[in-house]
Amino acid sequence: EVVPTCESYAVRRLPFARLEEGDVAFFERLLPGRVVTSEEEVKPFNVDWLKSVRGCSQLVLKPQTTAEVSQVLRYCHERNLAVNPQGGNTGLVGGSVPVFDEIILSTALMNQIISFDKVSGILVCQAGCVLERLNKYLEEQDFIMPLDLGAKGSCHIGGNVATNAGGLRLLRYGSLRGTVLGLEVVLADGSALDCLTSLRKDNTGYDLKQLFIGSEGTLGVITAVSILCPQKPKAVNLAFLGCQSFAKVLETFTTCRTILGEILSAYEFMDEKCMELVERHLKLSNPVTGSPFYVLIETSGSNSTHDKEKLNSFLEQAMASGLVTDGTVATSDKKIKASHLRERITEALTHDGYVYKYDISLPVGKLYDLVTDMRARLGQSAKNVVGYGHLGDGNLHLNITAESYSHSLLDAIEPFVYEWTARCSGSISAEHGLGFKKKQFIQYSKPPEAVVLMQQFKAMLDPKGILNPYKMLPSAP
Repeated sequence: EVVPTCESYAVRRLPFARLEEGDVAFFERLLPGRVVTSEEEVKPFNVDWLKSVRGCSQLVLKPQTTAEVSQVLRYCHERNLAVNPQGGNTGLVGGSVPVFDEIILSTALMNQIISFDKVSGILVCQAGCVLERLNKYLEEQDFIMPLDLGAKGSCHIGGNVATNAGGLRLLRYGSLRGTVLGLEVVLADGSALDCLTSLRKDNTGYDLKQLFIGSEGTLGVITAVSILCPQKPKAVNLAFLGCQSFAKVLETFTTCRTILGEILSAYEFMDEKCMELVERHLKLSNPVTGSPFYVLIETSGSNSTHDKEKLNSFLEQAMASGLVTDGTVATSDKKIKASHLRERITEALTHDGYVYKYDISLPVGKLYDLVTDMRARLGQSAKNVVGYGHLGDGNLHLNITAESYSHSLLDAIEPFVYEWTARCSGSISAEHGLGFKKKQFIQYSKPPEAVVLMQQFKAMLDPKGILNPYKMLPSAP
């Protein structure tokens, strides 16, 4: 499989130092047994999850402590060596792999849970903890993580925070900007910034952690996180419904919010093309068939009788008013897992060919118009054009598949998709970030003054530009 390398893009390597034998020897003394140099072992760290970009790094470092990260960055800063921080490498915009020969700083061994307070629900852990493992640990204590993603089996909490990951629970628990209480971050020159507070209220000066949440490893390396975790809901119900039009999907959402109120935890929609791909490529069966649109509704509460009553009353109203034509309800954990078809859509798409992925925020009423317009625009030149996403948050995942990568198809999609989004005052990246692939399109969502201010923050915190270069921001003039 051909993965584009750094040479495939019109990007010039910045004048960073080249790795020398003395550098490797220093790192081997600092991190005995945790320095990876063999070409075969380094390879997976160089390629992104989508196999859409590939870097040329020759070195992976695996620190275990903040002090080690600090020493690595101090050395790299002095030597002017570029560094690519990497968590679970599940990003979708090429932000987690090198562009050239940057040293890969992996948080894979920084996986310790530091503390958990059962009264406040505050978890403190190292950045390399895998999201699913944290969730399992918390479930034993009757709590859960405030975020849930399809990549939870391999993504790291540090990477989640660095990219401000959204996911399936955002409707209920908000974004990481609200649930992360504190961070420990190592800056480009190796100095450690300890803002690992476990307080929900702290109004002393600028809220520095917000600078690093969503900064995609360009301002500092997150080494530990303090996060507020909700109690595990005692009753979880799931409804999978079929709707005959997108207008009905929207109306169902309004009814749903009115009747379910505080127990509504997710409202996801997907079109019939998504379901066809999941059935065809993953051999999963769809419990509801024959609708152009499907909706997945999750409720989470503390009283199962009360929740079921609410859900039934919502379903009765939705069916009676013709909003929903068919549906199924799952209450047991097994059924809920079976109904998590929505989480597997990304995986099904990768089996359909080369995927062009767009993650966009739009006014909810216009969410699906982009899919319709894109289908009309591309016609036969695309294999499939599908739309799904977090309707409750106005977040559309637009995916276009083709037999293989085609430059002319890309030209037909971009910048059209960004211009369309900008006209609706939307965001060109709702939750995946900008990474390497979208940095040059930031102006579609942010005014020039904001971009200049971001570049000034970058220059102040990382004057040599060694942290995750070529990512997130367009090059400063």
